[in-house]
Amino acid sequence: MTRRRRSPLGSSRPNTSSCRGWCGRWRYGENGRSRCGCTSSISTWRSTMNPKASDRLTSLPRAERGVGRSVGYALAVVLSVSPTVRLSGQEKVSQLAIRFSAMTAVSGYEQAMADSLVALFPGQAAKDRVGNVVLTLGRGAPKRLVACPLDEPGYVVGNVTDEGYLTLRRVGRVTQPLFDQQNLEGHRVTLFGLKGPVPGVTAVRSTHLTRGRPALVEAAFTVDNAYVDVGATGPAEVEALGLPVLTPVAALKQPHAYGGSGGDGGDRGDRGGLLAAPVAGRRAACAALAAAVQAKPRVTGTVVVAFTVQSLQTSNAGLESVKRLAGPFTEVSVVAVSSQFEGTPVETVALADARAAMQRIVEWMGGAR
Repeated sequence: MTRRRRSPLGSSRPNTSSCRGWCGRWRYGENGRSRCGCTSSISTWRSTMNPKASDRLTSLPRAERGVGRSVGYALAVVLSVSPTVRLSGQEKVSQLAIRFSAMTAVSGYEQAMADSLVALFPGQAAKDRVGNVVLTLGRGAPKRLVACPLDEPGYVVGNVTDEGYLTLRRVGRVTQPLFDQQNLEGHRVTLFGLKGPVPGVTAVRSTHLTRGRPALVEAAFTVDNAYVDVGATGPAEVEALGLPVLTPVAALKQPHAYGGSGGDGGDRGDRGGLLAAPVAGRRAACAALAAAVQAKPRVTGTVVVAFTVQSLQTSNAGLESVKRLAGPFTEVSVVAVSSQFEGTPVETVALADARAAMQRIVEWMGGAR
């Protein structure tokens, strides 16, 4: 009997999406590290503090390009085992948006991205008891909150078959009816296990075995039909890889900037420069908020800045916890950046929109309406 070989690495590029947060800690070798890893025109949406008010949500990196195949592979290995991505405080909106878009933050498992944001604001930011990244600017009245959500829809391991395949369950709300077909079927995925990230691929129906058979009307592919191959031949090998039930799973992130320089120089009115990536709108919004904080704006009163978790859960637990733990607030604003093809692997934002959103946030912090 021929033994199945383990699937190859999904990509030779380094991928900061291989960071993950979980409810606890995992270890690499002997060293303990933190576990894991739109729709309208650009605007900052505001709502007066109201328990029943619904706050508009959005989110936010880029895998570095290796020089040469072997160098790229080496960098991929190094970055894939780093749970926290250190970001320079001098990076601008476009750079932050691309970097953030390479990160993975499956809803409920956002801690790796949260750790990266804490590292971005040393001495300023900290995680609260729920896992939100919170920092405070200014003092006095009025006290306002500006936030953006970090999490994204994804999957967790639901079971392991006798043949070593993994079945999945979806995590987080999705509004795109073809989400599973476009983000999962036949795609490379990353599983964020106890021993680090593991590459895998979602199986598809064999065209060779079905060729010539009578045409059948088949239901569309869903997560219930998904089988992930990680190169294991049975449950024991899956366990050896550190992939228990509830291990988070996400499609391999490969953000792509195109259509212009995308830089922050030149004419600010130029809308050239696009970014395509899963949840690019959310990532661009958080990049705009992070860049606004880096700009050290003049603040009127007190502004609490929060990068929230679990926004795709039933109660929007992250944002609601910030309101209760750090409030009350006279005004709550959730940052949004418009996007096209929302909910697909190629959700696209104009980087100029992210820069404009950053400017609006700075003005809002200063008291502008």
